[in-house]
Amino acid sequence: QVQLVESGGGLVQSGGSLRLSCAASRTSFSIGTMAWYHQAPGKQRALVASITSSGTTTYADSVKGRFTISRNNARYTVSLQMNSLEPEDTGIYYCNAYMRSSYIWGQGTQVTVSS
Repeated sequence: QVQLVESGGGLVQSGGSLRLSCAASRTSFSIGTMAWYHQAPGKQRALVASITSSGTTTYADSVKGRFTISRNNARYTVSLQMNSLEPEDTGIYYCNAYMRSSYIWGQGTQVTVSS
């Protein structure tokens, strides 16, 4: 079974940057849209950014101009470059991938932005 493993979370001051990465375990099947979700403390998980296999991207309004999503299809990876971080960006970030008619989730990585 394919697994997604996130890395790159941590503690950063407001205005700082972090880069999250997500790697899918080796698979012989193609991966469709990949995405990053954010779950703030006490809130529901929400879409931050997505990218199709052809590279089309979408972003939540709150991160436009600050976050950039990218992927490497040959390496089965997706990344999220986060700049100008704000305390409101604090929470757990989950990687998501659509494959074989199912959505697969990573275990999440914690991001904490101090003011």
